[in-house]
Amino acid sequence: MEASGDHGWLKDHIRDIPDFPRAGVAFKDLTPLLGDAFAFAAAVDAIAGPFAASGITKVVGVEARGFILAAPVALRLGAGFVPVRKVGKLPAATLQATYELEYGTDILEIHADAIAPDDRVLIVDDVIATGGTAIAAADLVGRLGGTVVAFGFLIEIGFLGGRQRLGDSGTAEDVVVLVAYE
Repeated sequence: MEASGDHGWLKDHIRDIPDFPRAGVAFKDLTPLLGDAFAFAAAVDAIAGPFAASGITKVVGVEARGFILAAPVALRLGAGFVPVRKVGKLPAATLQATYELEYGTDILEIHADAIAPDDRVLIVDDVIATGGTAIAAADLVGRLGGTVVAFGFLIEIGFLGGRQRLGDSGTAEDVVVLVAYE
């Protein structure tokens, strides 16, 4: 599934920050997009739109920039918002998943009561790179009994192969990406 319409113009609102957070990494800075009300609304609508009739009950947002997109997507879909955070930031009982980034490893957590077995879940994050973060979030949702219906991303870093890893991991088939970098 792809978001309808051409969203390539959103690239004009994303700037590259070279060598951040480490040498050789070109960080995609979304703050110009977030600061433009029209571009921000267009991105939220484009991620939410394809799932308006999908019965999504929860939208999972991955820390931290994923929160910024996932919360308004949840509102658009009439769904609840569930944060998936880095270790030690959630106050109640949690489940954990370790994942690999393109430049290291980390741990994600979700509240143990955040997803019910009948929940239909859309996972939203700002970027899909290697796919590790999205796969870890999907693992957490699955371990709580929810069904991952789809993923939504503002940006895809295509040469890192994250979308293919999502498919190889047996997660949801539907992936919406608004802006791709090869």
